[in-house]
Amino acid sequence: MTEDTPDEDVPETYCDIIRQVLPAFLIAGTGMVCAGLYLDLVQEWKAFKHSEIVVLVPALLGLKGNLEMTLASRLSTEANLGHMKERREKWSIILGNLALVQSQAIIVGLLAAILSVLMVAVYHGKFNIIHALLVCSCGVLTASVASLILGVVTAVVIVTSYRMKVNPDNIATPIAASLGDITSLFLLSWIATWLYDVTDELSYMPVIIIVLFAFTTPFWVCFANRNKYTRSVLTSGWSPVIAAMGISTIGGLFLDVLMSKYPTIAVFQPVINGVGGNLVSVLSSRLSTCLHRKHQFGHLPPGTRICLSPFDAFCSKEADSKTARVLMSMVVPGHLIFTFAINYMQTGKLYPSIPFLLLYISAAVVQVGLLLYLAYVLTYFFWSRMVDPDNATIPYLTSLGDVLGIILLGATFEFLSLCGVHLEHNKKE
Repeated sequence: MTEDTPDEDVPETYCDIIRQVLPAFLIAGTGMVCAGLYLDLVQEWKAFKHSEIVVLVPALLGLKGNLEMTLASRLSTEANLGHMKERREKWSIILGNLALVQSQAIIVGLLAAILSVLMVAVYHGKFNIIHALLVCSCGVLTASVASLILGVVTAVVIVTSYRMKVNPDNIATPIAASLGDITSLFLLSWIATWLYDVTDELSYMPVIIIVLFAFTTPFWVCFANRNKYTRSVLTSGWSPVIAAMGISTIGGLFLDVLMSKYPTIAVFQPVINGVGGNLVSVLSSRLSTCLHRKHQFGHLPPGTRICLSPFDAFCSKEADSKTARVLMSMVVPGHLIFTFAINYMQTGKLYPSIPFLLLYISAAVVQVGLLLYLAYVLTYFFWSRMVDPDNATIPYLTSLGDVLGIILLGATFEFLSLCGVHLEHNKKE
């Protein structure tokens, strides 16, 4: 083992995991709080008065789970396997993956926009081709630019943590997500606003954007196809990404309905979904790296069951169960910090209402508990079917977490409304 290679034989203690995961988790949480406050602000903008843009929000935010967090998981595995020792090999891995992510972002961004337009057309019974092209150009442009920025940040984090002998599985996915929500939201809001304004005079602008990205996509595909580290992902990694995008878009339809009834829900949506996605991605990435290191592809560890009991998942003496307990221990204090921060920045008061706090924290615990359990099931299932969990598990987990988070958040607001609890913030001047 070289000096730069993380020591895989030394077991991590509770303190090791907390010391590495907690700072990244808090940094990611800051990004999620900012994203929630920003979504609460821009929902009043002209572009967000159109349901298609609102429905598109979870799908584009979910791209960090579909693409950037999956990228982080792949690069973490490559680093832990020692494939980033040589400079030339390291650059080959990074550039190939950036090209892969760019091609996926363009195609999935377009598909997400098309799906959001169709879902709103079916739900509201109206369709406008000019407006549909505008939404599609928003989706493609936002997804491409956001993925390029976040992909570069993710690669820098992986390389830096590897050099500092910090396990990238513990920090890469949360940090990749820390800028994901706010970057995607910021780009979507300004790109959508710009396109809505410019289309009044230049109606062909959305078509130009779509055609331009359609012509550049084959370049990214060819580049990724010539790279030995991404060739297999290019052919086999589409199903999880597209399926996860569809699941997230369904969550977007729920969000559109809930935001029209409870505008305050917008500020909490990126937080509850982000916390769940960040924590479960850490466990998923660690499980995948462990399987790649110690076991033949397609063969599970002796005695491993795909559908293990919740007790074994959270209470056994195995290292991954220890990780799950550490991650669960962060849910309540993390959400308390983020909720107090949101409430103070919105109202000038530190403490939110007790009924809301209790129900919101309970919903978050249920969400993260289910996602961590599903991380075991899906990772072992995909590995046993000879599907690389680095490419498949995180997209499904984060998209399911998005839908579950929106549903649980909506149930919280609905229950409190039925109980007569006032839900809207009186924002400070």
